[in-house]
Amino acid sequence: MADLSVDICGLSLKNPTMLASGVLDETGKTMASIARAGAGAVVTKSIGREPRQGHGSPCIVELGDSLVNAMGLPNPGIDVFGRELEEAKKAGVPIIGSVFGGGEAEIAEMARLMADAGADAIELNLSCPHAKGFGAEVGSTPERVESICRAARSGLDIPMFAKLTPNTSSIVDLAKAAERGGADAIVAINTLKGMVISPEARMPVLANRFGGLSGPSIRPIGVRCVYEIRGAVKIPIIGVGGIESGNDALEYIMAGASSVQIGTAVWKHGPEVFSKVCEDISEFMNRNGFDRIFEMVGVAHEVKH
Repeated sequence: MADLSVDICGLSLKNPTMLASGVLDETGKTMASIARAGAGAVVTKSIGREPRQGHGSPCIVELGDSLVNAMGLPNPGIDVFGRELEEAKKAGVPIIGSVFGGGEAEIAEMARLMADAGADAIELNLSCPHAKGFGAEVGSTPERVESICRAARSGLDIPMFAKLTPNTSSIVDLAKAAERGGADAIVAINTLKGMVISPEARMPVLANRFGGLSGPSIRPIGVRCVYEIRGAVKIPIIGVGGIESGNDALEYIMAGASSVQIGTAVWKHGPEVFSKVCEDISEFMNRNGFDRIFEMVGVAHEVKH
């Protein structure tokens, strides 16, 4: 039988799937329910120092199987969120705390506060494309990524992941910078900046005008980014973007990801998507003679056309 367990920077996961930040992860109860549904780990909502309302409505547009969202990083603030972490940790899977801030000092403080609240690892949101002054606006150059990672790393004794933006001329340069700054793993990718216009209304649909595209439409971009990053860094990669099936996850794994995150597919298929993806992966491994996930990581680099 195939063994789906993986180790990511010392975190033991029963399978290679994680809940991506931003979906059913603002309360301890919903995070625990995702863990019970089969996720190997859960990433929290991106949390800031103070409560934040986010953008007004409409903030989500459906595009077939994909979404364009401009939530604007709404969250209750770290002081309140600690109680949710306590509840989530009862589910028995690693809880990765996603944090954001407006610069090095604030992000470093948030990383420390999230660790103090009980997170098993930290994910630095350096890539949200629709919140002014945060996310991609502070994580779009190698210099900023390196300095932010270095500042956050200095106050932590738990794993730290850097979630990078694809809205850049070279995500590889960002990944190298994150590694130099002390990141223990790379998370790739976040959403792509986009917009939707209503011809009838003659105006953008989203209240914020711009949002982040997620879902199956971005998977080829995410797979390409992971493939390129794999050849440039030595630290693990966590693949994100458009994963709905075991085959989708295997694309990322064979491109170089040690694990994957699932977000938009939870909206479409429900929490059961985690167990279905794992079932698909297990069946593939049994058919093709793979015993452990790590045997498949990066194998697409070994094939020469």
